[in-house]
Amino acid sequence: MTQRTHREVRLAARPQGPVTDDLFEIVEVPVPEPGPGQVLVRNTVMGVAAVMRTLMDETSVVPMPSYEIGEPLHGAAVGEVVAAPGTDLQPGDLVEHRFGWREYAVVDAGQVQRLDPGLLPDPAAYLSQGPTAWMGVVRGAEVRPGDTVFVTGAAGGVGSLAGQIARLRGAARIIGSTGSQEKADRLIKEFGYDAVVIRGAGPLEEQLRTAAPDGIDAVFDNVGGEQLRAALALANRGARFAIVGALAAQLSGDGKATVEIDTLSLLSRSITLRGVALYEHLDLIPEWNQRFGEGLREGTLTFPHARLQGIEQAPRALRELTEGRHLGAVVVEL
Repeated sequence: MTQRTHREVRLAARPQGPVTDDLFEIVEVPVPEPGPGQVLVRNTVMGVAAVMRTLMDETSVVPMPSYEIGEPLHGAAVGEVVAAPGTDLQPGDLVEHRFGWREYAVVDAGQVQRLDPGLLPDPAAYLSQGPTAWMGVVRGAEVRPGDTVFVTGAAGGVGSLAGQIARLRGAARIIGSTGSQEKADRLIKEFGYDAVVIRGAGPLEEQLRTAAPDGIDAVFDNVGGEQLRAALALANRGARFAIVGALAAQLSGDGKATVEIDTLSLLSRSITLRGVALYEHLDLIPEWNQRFGEGLREGTLTFPHARLQGIEQAPRALRELTEGRHLGAVVVEL
């Protein structure tokens, strides 16, 4: 039997800087009723991502709707169908949709993706940022056998998978960046990185030059700013840069982290800079899920993530994500 009420997380105020718990409000409301062509889903797990901090601002350059004060936040979630009148979905079906941050959601049937419960060993793995990592490695940086690859933000949900994917693509040397020695050690021991440069442990360009004495062939950039500048200095002729994220700008006070680029140097070295966003490469998602399921079962891929319990932990999950507390993706089990 469906509960009469459920909890949802609403935006209480716009942030003036970092994410803080008082920006959110957890409210108990009636469970919504689905109309014809709609699906009532009991959410079981939701994901948080760095872009959510950007969506908390009133306006942003991200091609996604900003959160509204007094309204629930939204984001990827996986759950079970409770009722779906007038649709081909059945109670118990596993689905994914964009109405996380609440325990129950009513979603138009066209906005629900039915999932194969046997494809991935853990339903939460559907919330990995693997499609973005796969896109950046395969289509953005076009990683090739023998490449030296640099992944910025290597300990995040995207970067912790990008390094593993680069290895599957035949990269010879994989270098990451992160913010602590503890994360650097884990990236090397657990996730296949050969070397890691540490933000704040000395000039990044010098660290990168030591880690990549023969230069860099492919860059998967989640961060921008100083790290992108260092990668450009070490780029070999014909290097390919996938600009996948802009964390330095997202977490700066004014939303900017500009990088001065010597275009003559780019031209003379035939360097490619390519911005890639998943919404233009959605066709890769089924391909990734298939590869991810195979890799998880064979042990050639892992799903690095932190899992918090209860919707009341969702604000903390986003705060800790933006503070760099976790390695890998961050999900909340509802």
